[in-house]
Amino acid sequence: MEMEAEEQEKESLHLEAENQKQKTSVKGVRDLLWTPMNWFKMLSSELHWSFVVGVVIVYGISQGLSMGLSRIGIQYYLKDDQKVQPSEAQVYFGIIQIPWMVKPFWGLLTDTLPILGYRRKPYFVFAGVIGVISMLVLSLDKKLDLTISLLSLMMGSAGVAIADVTIDACVTQNSISHPSLAGDMQSLCGLTSSIGALVGFSLSGFLVHQLGPKGVFGLLSIPPGLVILVGVMHREPHVRTFTYTQVSVKFLDACKTMWTTLKCGNVWRPCLYMYLSLALALNVREGMFYWYTDAKGGPSFSQEVVGSIFSIGAVGSLFGVLLYQNFFKSYPFRDVLFWTQLLYGVSGLLDLILVLRINLKFGLPDYFFVVIDEGVTQLIGRIKWMPLLVLSSKLCPAGIEGTFFALLMSIDHVGMLSSTWAGGLLLHVLKITRTQFENLWMAILIRSLLRIVPIALLFLIPRTDPNLSILPPEMLRTKKGHDTHEYETIEMASLVNVT
Repeated sequence: MEMEAEEQEKESLHLEAENQKQKTSVKGVRDLLWTPMNWFKMLSSELHWSFVVGVVIVYGISQGLSMGLSRIGIQYYLKDDQKVQPSEAQVYFGIIQIPWMVKPFWGLLTDTLPILGYRRKPYFVFAGVIGVISMLVLSLDKKLDLTISLLSLMMGSAGVAIADVTIDACVTQNSISHPSLAGDMQSLCGLTSSIGALVGFSLSGFLVHQLGPKGVFGLLSIPPGLVILVGVMHREPHVRTFTYTQVSVKFLDACKTMWTTLKCGNVWRPCLYMYLSLALALNVREGMFYWYTDAKGGPSFSQEVVGSIFSIGAVGSLFGVLLYQNFFKSYPFRDVLFWTQLLYGVSGLLDLILVLRINLKFGLPDYFFVVIDEGVTQLIGRIKWMPLLVLSSKLCPAGIEGTFFALLMSIDHVGMLSSTWAGGLLLHVLKITRTQFENLWMAILIRSLLRIVPIALLFLIPRTDPNLSILPPEMLRTKKGHDTHEYETIEMASLVNVT
């Protein structure tokens, strides 16, 4: 009888443990689903829902989703509709990105020049309007001249850049008023941008195949329309005491502060490294794209396949962010940059194996190999980029953090423009055209070797703990008195407390 009682007790305990395990499992799944929702609710409660919606629209849809859709659409538009050569396409892509190089100008405007009494709302609306107009022009005119097409694409790029600078200003202001939520806001920006890019790249090939590039441009008029909605929703007080004579004074003060900061050795040396590391990594992307889609010399990938390749690259980039955040963020900048720059150069040789068709000799299909190539390259490139981004944030002096950060990002864009145009020149010199790819392997080899050269320039990067400040203490002190705008404080109170 005692043995039977013990057996029943053991069985009862076992059933209770199983039930508890099942309840824990169900609770874990429920928490996994509800945690992001609770996070969004917390941010909406603390910072107002209009701010959270604005970040999602600008970063996730206007930037992330639009970037994924527009990149494939523009590539096929220049190749099939405008019939340009790969070297020419490289130059045109650089021209399209010029509005991003003048981000400090947009930042100074939003910081110093209110329009009709508002500092942010009009810039969101203006960015959305020029974006809608530019995309509609591209989609509706069937015989558009190349010059007009490039101007329209530049207008669309300017719209995205202006919206980006404006929402960055809102994020910076909220980070000052809610310092404990600064990390959450950056996570929100990065998460929405990455997810948007992944969705955009995943849909791009299918949409280009079904609608054509012009049809995709028509769809791309929707995101800037949503940016206009952000401008309408954005809550900020009307500035009544502002006089336009203040604009020139504030503009000159900001320019003087930026120039003084740039003369500091701890600032101009990293800036020089960031420019050279990007400029030396020659961009021959259009040569590879034309080869991807060539029926004779290349694998003749379809639009859907090309889009899926770039979507895998977006996944690799997202993993790069996670790896840096969890494993490499505490390592010195020089150490991380040394290994990532070396691996970045070596990863470029994967393209060489593909173009020389060596992968086929080992039985590796083109698509399988290209997917691995794109994912690995984007992952390493993102890990290489993250310490430079963190370093840039530590080079910004107090008082003009947003504008100076925009200046540093514009330096990076100039470096990417140099890389794109130099790559286009290389494609032209090697006579790589729409149908001739005999020398493409040589372009890839030169590019891969140049990617390693910045290792010799690492002495320009400070060998410091990434958690410590780099600028002198006097540059980190915020000015008091007349430099503090009363309406900035009012704006933040309105943004947070409006119900």
